[in-house]
Amino acid sequence: MKNLLNNKFVLIALTLVVGLALGWLIKPSSAPKMETDEHEHIESIAGIPITYTCSMHPQIRQNEPGDCPICGMDLIPLDNDNSDADPMALTMSPTAMQLAGVQSLVVGNADANKSIRLNGKIQADERQNYTQSAHIPGRIENLSVNFTGEYVKKGQVLGQIYSPELATAQEELFQAQKIKDTQPALFNAAKEKLKNWKLTDSQISQILTTGKVTEQLPILANVSGYVTEKMVNLGDYVNRGEPIYQIADLSKVWVLFDVYESELQWIKKGDQIEFTVQSLPGETFTGKLSYIDPMINPQTRVAKARLEVSNSNLKFKPEMFVSGKVESKGSSKDNSIVVPKTAVMWTGTRSVVYVKNVTDQAVSFKLRDVTLGAALGSEYVITAGLESGEEIAVNGTFSIDAAAQLAGKPSMMSPDGGAAMTGHNHGGTSEVKMQTTSQTTGGSVVVSTQAKNELKPVFDNYFKLKNALTKDDLASAKSTAATMLASVEKVNMSEFKGDAHMEWMKYETKIKAVLGKIKSQKDLAEIRKSFLLISDEMLGMAENFKPLSSKIYVQHCPMADNNRGADWLSLEEKIVNPYFGEAMLTCGEVTKTIQN
Repeated sequence: MKNLLNNKFVLIALTLVVGLALGWLIKPSSAPKMETDEHEHIESIAGIPITYTCSMHPQIRQNEPGDCPICGMDLIPLDNDNSDADPMALTMSPTAMQLAGVQSLVVGNADANKSIRLNGKIQADERQNYTQSAHIPGRIENLSVNFTGEYVKKGQVLGQIYSPELATAQEELFQAQKIKDTQPALFNAAKEKLKNWKLTDSQISQILTTGKVTEQLPILANVSGYVTEKMVNLGDYVNRGEPIYQIADLSKVWVLFDVYESELQWIKKGDQIEFTVQSLPGETFTGKLSYIDPMINPQTRVAKARLEVSNSNLKFKPEMFVSGKVESKGSSKDNSIVVPKTAVMWTGTRSVVYVKNVTDQAVSFKLRDVTLGAALGSEYVITAGLESGEEIAVNGTFSIDAAAQLAGKPSMMSPDGGAAMTGHNHGGTSEVKMQTTSQTTGGSVVVSTQAKNELKPVFDNYFKLKNALTKDDLASAKSTAATMLASVEKVNMSEFKGDAHMEWMKYETKIKAVLGKIKSQKDLAEIRKSFLLISDEMLGMAENFKPLSSKIYVQHCPMADNNRGADWLSLEEKIVNPYFGEAMLTCGEVTKTIQN
């Protein structure tokens, strides 16, 4: 019994020991407090709190992640500037570059090639025009060719002319014939008088044979060709040398093209030109320019470039409209730098690009002034400011410039830089300037029908603004610009999803900035400069979003913007120029058609 009791106490003691051991093992741990201390220690080592910003609105700065209060996009961490980077350059992370749609290009020496479109007419070869005149004074007794367009052959009788002087000359010839043996000189002089009136030897011989005075002289065609003008009627009295018909030989014709003075530098004698004729659809013709007029017409500001073509089958008729294209190739010895227009931002007095610099630590972009040469369609020739092998931003330049401005770096608005902008400084009263070419993605983006409907009022007001400028109506242009600004501000950006959202925000920022300035502009010249900037952005929107079901015609005037050339949009194919108005209403051509 005693042993049983002892065993019971031993079992209880063991149970207590095991329970204490297990209780110690599973007691609440103080590890969370240690981890918190370690976490706080790590943050204090980093020393710099994380700042979040919006890729499209860099002025937004927050200490925690979230959505952009302007566009609703997710905020991203803001990379700190690299201390080793150029202080005048803007450093961008790969993420920021991707979200801003930044693309770059290494520039190099290239031939400055340009495709030039020309319009003109077919005209008769001036060297093959002839005036059929009267060689003897008299009255028109008969006209066998009596309408314009009739074909005549050389030597054909065109009509009869009655002449008293002819009768007198024939009497003198008969008298001289009687004494020709003793006075041969007198006889020869009488015949020469008739020859001077264009009588042939056979006609004179016939007069001498018959011995009768002929009072009517036939008018013989001196050349073959088509009568382009009939200048007398039956019964008219004409003097010697007075024109009767205009005759043109159309076996060869000229094609005369209008060349604007801004494009003369790209066209030279001997250039190959491809052209079409409106009345001969489906056919294309080629030839070489044989002559370029050295004088410019002071009214139209164009020179004539001439192409000579054979016309034996009379396919080409004078006054037919023609359209031609010349592929002009610059000389490689000029070492031209050619860049896309999307790379260049133009302030009105300066043209700038962003040059890319890549190091082991970061990628940065630095503003640089360049000098523009000729415009080559979608490209510019750079005559100064860039060297072959340098890399520049060609897309997303406006986003780079906005970020540079907010960071206090040199930008298009502030060439010398300035104080960095924070979330509490949304630009102050600084004027926002725009680049002249839209930053498009190079193709359309998918948008919903509702998004397109949001844009229709914007386009409607744009066309009204264009029409006001074609009529030189300053008051209407200013009021329409204000209405267009209101329509832009009313667009519901939430209807634009994904890439379309970012694209719309680029256009919205630029268009609003320019429309806001028009209300203070005092003349049409200033408004037309603003309209040029607006048109570039509207062209990008039309190509990307295709908002209208109807055709949109892209029209171009090479003389606008101080001969740099400018585009605009129209719902009609007919050219009505908003950059010159009544002064040069029909200057321009359709270069593209945009259709949904």
